[in-house]
Amino acid sequence: MNRKTLVLVGLGIACAAVVGGTAVHGRSIPADTALKSTPSAPPEVRRVAAEGRVVTYPGAEVKVGAERAGRLVSVRVEEGDLVRKGDLLAEIESEELAAALAEARARVLEAEAEARLAEANRERRQRLFEQKILAENDLDQANRDLDITRAREETARATVARYQAQIRKSRIVAPIAGTVIARRVDAGQTVEAGQEAFTLADLRRLRVEGEAHEADAGAIALGASVTITADGFPDQSWKGRVEEIPESVTPRRLKPQDPSRPTDTRILAIKVAFAEATPLKLGTTVELAVEPAVR
Repeated sequence: MNRKTLVLVGLGIACAAVVGGTAVHGRSIPADTALKSTPSAPPEVRRVAAEGRVVTYPGAEVKVGAERAGRLVSVRVEEGDLVRKGDLLAEIESEELAAALAEARARVLEAEAEARLAEANRERRQRLFEQKILAENDLDQANRDLDITRAREETARATVARYQAQIRKSRIVAPIAGTVIARRVDAGQTVEAGQEAFTLADLRRLRVEGEAHEADAGAIALGASVTITADGFPDQSWKGRVEEIPESVTPRRLKPQDPSRPTDTRILAIKVAFAEATPLKLGTTVELAVEPAVR
């Protein structure tokens, strides 16, 4: 066999190896096996889309109203002010109550004096009765007089307490520490009992109240990671996690930002905690992308 023939035979063997399979460490692998071993790209995970709004935690936002009717003589705070629990926000006119309180306190002193006199009189009659000098009926009268004066003293003290309570209701104070986010009254204005005057919120305790479609309820789990975005902050996002999932679905409460979305659907109202600091304000509408639960 000459050199030309040997070359042609070698080329034929190589072509047969390529057509029949792939050579690995001197062994050939069938072509269909080689194709099957090629790793495929993982399927794309679809996140659950939801809309939400930045809200406070329960108890971190309160509406403060007047406890009694009257004219406001002063308003001590403006919107945006920071206040501590117990700080005075506004004060209702209470001059007449203060005068009535002073009168009630004077009556307490008078009743106390009468009670002391009645008690001394009763003790004298007790001694005379024990000496057989005084009739029992006179001792009973002294006991009765002492009881009456003591009752008058208690009544006077109750009157003082009532006026003190009314004066306390004249002071509108902060029930929590936080920021004044709404002020609805001004000095000189007359308010009614129960009328809302201020709204306070602890802006350090914010989270998102989200609404996911009921069809996605099974794909949301506690602790799931959430990506939060807002229209006012393009190209920015923040991390959060699902911290509450209700046991039932409810009608939609938020108006969809997309007009094409239906408004009469039922939703799962999830609560999402922020995992990092954000510049988002209370009431901001946000978009949520929730990592689906692994099944």
